Amino acid sequence: MSELQQKIQRHLDELVGTGAETGLQVAVFRDGDPVVDAVAGTADPATGRPVTSGTPIFSFSTGKNITAVLTNLLVARGFAGYDSLITDFWPEFGAHGKDKATLRHVLTHTVGLPALPREITPRELPDWSRVCAALAAAEPRWEPGTAMGYHSYTFGYLAGEVARRATGRPVSELLREWVTEPLGIEGQLCFGAPEEALPRLAHLEQRAREWPTQTPDDDAVFAPWEGGPSADFGNDRTLLRADVPSVATATAHGLAAMFDGLLHKLVDPAQLAELSALAFEGTDQVVGNPARMALGFPIGRMGAPEEEHSAAFGWPGGGGSYAYADPARGISFALTKNRLVPSFDTALSVSGILAEHLAGDR
Repeated sequence: MSELQQKIQRHLDELVGTGAETGLQVAVFRDGDPVVDAVAGTADPATGRPVTSGTPIFSFSTGKNITAVLTNLLVARGFAGYDSLITDFWPEFGAHGKDKATLRHVLTHTVGLPALPREITPRELPDWSRVCAALAAAEPRWEPGTAMGYHSYTFGYLAGEVARRATGRPVSELLREWVTEPLGIEGQLCFGAPEEALPRLAHLEQRAREWPTQTPDDDAVFAPWEGGPSADFGNDRTLLRADVPSVATATAHGLAAMFDGLLHKLVDPAQLAELSALAFEGTDQVVGNPARMALGFPIGRMGAPEEEHSAAFGWPGGGGSYAYADPARGISFALTKNRLVPSFDTALSVSGILAEHLAGDR
């Protein structure tokens, strides 16, 4: 067992042992090789079933990494270009001035549709056609390409419908053919989980005292359910089986392997440089924080010191999961967990251990 594996394993054991976490997975690849595969705790506290490296965990917006990779592969395989108009594939999307929106705008969260129309609730999410029709008919909050705002659930449907129209196939099939089968990680990344896989999934838990109360607000961009993670949502069998590609069920090993594949196998070096470069910079009109976007991902390692100009990119997920790729160091990192908390303290502490280890290698 490597020194890095030992350090991370001890840390995970401590987090579970003190009651700070329930179940955890961490995986790290470096230049094509897995260097960390650490797990701790239980997948289902009710039964005591342990977490293994093969236990899928519903990880909310960490799934955006998967959809972003697929969308970049759509370009790599010649089905679309970054500056292709969405209406080239989805003509009805051009309503209310959205006719100039491009795939680049989808990837940088600048389309202007950060929130789902209010008539779409969790009950409607499995109805792909209904959600996409509502988005096509929606009026953008800003002219596409002029501002950035986090597209919480809309990102996955926008990217996924372009992919479906361009290829004639749903994102779940593209994920299997383009990513999981070539990389040998079948069953470790999925949007809609197959029925037979549901008993293997981790059970999410969320303690009310750990989460701020959300109340309806007609002026809010997001409906309360759309703006924050919920264990009830992530444990719902109907939603778990549906293709909702802004969220996903995944293992840390699968996420890290996917990012390693992106760095070394799935696209050529020129496209990797293009997709990981700064594509939009500004203030997030939804969240309010400064945002630096690559093509599909936020730029920078979460929690990195200001003096570290990180080339890393990747999405965290509500509740505390996180995955990123760092092309400068050849590193891919993922952490998944089944206790939902309103912070990223665990992800930051573990990625900090990795960063310290890498600094010592210089």
